Amino acid sequence: MAKKANKSSVDKVVKKVNKEFEKTSSQIEALINDALKQFDTLQNQVQEPVRKMLKDVDELRDREMKRFNDEFERRVNEFHDLQNNLLERLGFASKEAKDEIKKAADKASGKSAAKKSDGKKPAAKKATSAKSKPKTAKAKSAKSKTAGTAAKSAASATKAAPKKAAAKKPAAPRAPKAADKGDLTRVKGIGPVTANKMKEAGITSIDQIANPSEADKEKLQAFSNVRGFSTFTDEAKKLT
Repeated sequence: MAKKANKSSVDKVVKKVNKEFEKTSSQIEALINDALKQFDTLQNQVQEPVRKMLKDVDELRDREMKRFNDEFERRVNEFHDLQNNLLERLGFASKEAKDEIKKAADKASGKSAAKKSDGKKPAAKKATSAKSKPKTAKAKSAKSKTAGTAAKSAASATKAAPKKAAAKKPAAPRAPKAADKGDLTRVKGIGPVTANKMKEAGITSIDQIANPSEADKEKLQAFSNVRGFSTFTDEAKKLT
């Protein structure tokens, strides 16, 4: 009987211990599940700002790259305009220098002609004086009259010589060389970078910009974001 009582009491203690163990295990499992849930929530809270920050960084990078490209294109166009203005001014200066050189050459030719005519005067007088040796009084008077008329005609000829030399027309200017219509940078507002992109797209002539076909219009539409795009056609027409 004592053994049975001891066994029953041991069984009760084991059952109680098992029940407490199961209860403790369930509590620990619940705590672990709660901790995992909190960890997932915390991870989502951290990942969302990180994703947003990465997205903002990408957008900022794209905006800055676009701004840099636009600024670079604008500076290139300004440099191109400055270069064209400088070349135009140099061209005008060279034309004026050529005109001055021509005028100086015309004046020099007029003076040389006048000197030549002046050099012939004494020869004419000598010839007339040599011929005017008198044999008789009548012959002397007649020859003196002819010598006077000859001297007057020589003087008038020398006076008319520089006028004729000065009246020479200047040489006709040479016909300008045909402009290169393949140089798209001649169109105001189109820089070297844009010109290369247009050639890659199939726009290889200024005529295609001045009088674009339907296909050319579609190609040009790809450059609508370029500064001054609306004036490309009018500027190109000025060069055709």
